[in-house]
Parts: sequence; structure tokens; C-alpha cells
Amino acid sequence: MKYLYYPGCSLEGTAMEYNVSTRAFMQAMGHELIELKEWTCCGASAAEATSRLLSLALPALNLAIAEKTEGAKDILVPCSACYLNLKKADEKIRKDPALLNKVNLILKEKNLRLQGKARVRHLLDVISQDIGAENIRTRVKKDFSGLRIAPYYGCQCLRPYPVFDDPEMPRSMEPLIEAAGASVHHWDMGGKCCGASHINTEPEAGLELVLSILREAEGADSIVTVCPMCQMNLEAYQKKISADYGKDLSVSVLYLPQFLGLAIGLSEKDLRLDMNLAVSGGFRNKLRGKRSEVRGQRQEVAMASAA
Repeated sequence: MKYLYYPGCSLEGTAMEYNVSTRAFMQAMGHELIELKEWTCCGASAAEATSRLLSLALPALNLAIAEKTEGAKDILVPCSACYLNLKKADEKIRKDPALLNKVNLILKEKNLRLQGKARVRHLLDVISQDIGAENIRTRVKKDFSGLRIAPYYGCQCLRPYPVFDDPEMPRSMEPLIEAAGASVHHWDMGGKCCGASHINTEPEAGLELVLSILREAEGADSIVTVCPMCQMNLEAYQKKISADYGKDLSVSVLYLPQFLGLAIGLSEKDLRLDMNLAVSGGFRNKLRGKRSEVRGQRQEVAMASAA
């Protein structure tokens, strides 16, 4: 299957490993990504504070580019903030003809026109609904039976548009984690806010939110995320939070396509695990199949004894 692909700014900078692993995983699962030519910033969180119309025109520009791109109609968006901005623009413009006319007047400068033909979809939506857990299960090559994974969705991929999951009790990652052979770390923090960019503007409040997530992740081998901002907050502040809290709360943090990619046999290099800020040595040993090697040796000994 083919998807139009909007990586967004973060995936070409601080979250490059998310971009690489998304491409690698989708290709390994037999799906083609068609990157939008000359895509632009979606406005992130800054545009709306400057101009409501600008905050809609920027994502609308990318939607119009998508409509002109042949090969697919669904736009796959890995970044939750980008997904929310594109989804919001699409929803508001569809319901407001006057707004659509204003946006198209702006787009005319680029010889573009928005018609509402493309469909915006989050990466988690595509993996959970189109690819599916059973399809992943048939391709698993790693033994992750000893891993306990905490699924973290964050706010923006499910709110305010609960397209593919329940924002208050999200569960869409759980079958995927279990399909990879791991167990789910059951908690109620999966849909809680990590503080997002408030970690910079209101650091005390932001760090308190991250602390609550890390504290509830105790016992998990890894947190798995689908948002660059969530990934950054959960990775980058572990040492400070642990020091302030007086207890080591460090935990490995991976993007979902990294975790699933490893499960189906892609290498750490393929998925740029070296770019993650929080992956422990012990977790790497588990990822590299130490248990499988030992189990295989025991099986060989048992077979030799039986012979």
C-alpha cells in the first residue's frame, strides 16, 4: 500500500531517528511512502499565537500539495503535533466554506487550491489499523518475551480528534506490543500530558508532569512513544528528575517503529537507535537477543543428549 508522507520539521532535526525508523519499518512491512515535494512547516505551536489564519494556511498548504501528489490519498504523519495541525486545518476548513475561500486565496499565490480530498492519518493509526497486530506477529524474528513495555501516546495524536482510539483509555499500542512478543506495562499514564513545550516556559510544572510519568513507568523495560516532543521530554530530563527526586527513575525510551522494527529483525543501525538519548546497556542486551542465544544453546544441548 502507498501513503503520502509528511515528515515535518522535527523529524529532519531533533527526531531524525523517528523519521529513519518510520521509513525503515514501513518499507519492511511492504508499504511505500511518497514524501510530499516542497512541504513546509505546519506552524507547530507558534503560528496560532501570531495569526489564526496563518495557523490554518500553513498546514492547508501541505494538504493542497498532497492533493496534487499522485499515487495515494492518505497522508501519513508521524509527528503528533504536525498531525494535530494538519487534522485541525482539514476539519475546520471542511466545515467552513468562507474559511476555505480565504485559505484558497492565500494558496493561489502558490498556484495551489485545496479541495478536501486527502485524508490526514497518524502513524499509529496506520500501524494499528492498516498493518495490524497479526501481520506484525507473523514477521517477528526477535524473542522479546522478557520485555515489559509501557505504551505512551501523549495528548495530541488522540485529542481533540479520537479517530482511532479512546483518548482517556488508549489501547491501540497494546496489541502491537504483544504481537512483538513483549508484555504490556499496564498503567493509566499513557494519555497524560508530558508538559510539551511548557518544559521550557514553565519548567517546574513541566518537570512535575514528566516525573509523574517516569515514576509510574517503574518496572517497565522501556517506554514506547509516538511523539517527538514526548520522546524528548521523557529522555532528556531523566537525570535531573532522578537527582531532584532522590531516586533513579531512568528508563529506556524508544519510538514505536524502532521497537517494532527491532522485533521484525531490523538492526539498531537501520533504526538509528544510536540517536536515542535514553537506552540502557541492560536493555540493549535484551534487544540483542542474549536470552534467545542462551535458550538456543540449551535446546541444542537437550537435543544432543536425547540423540
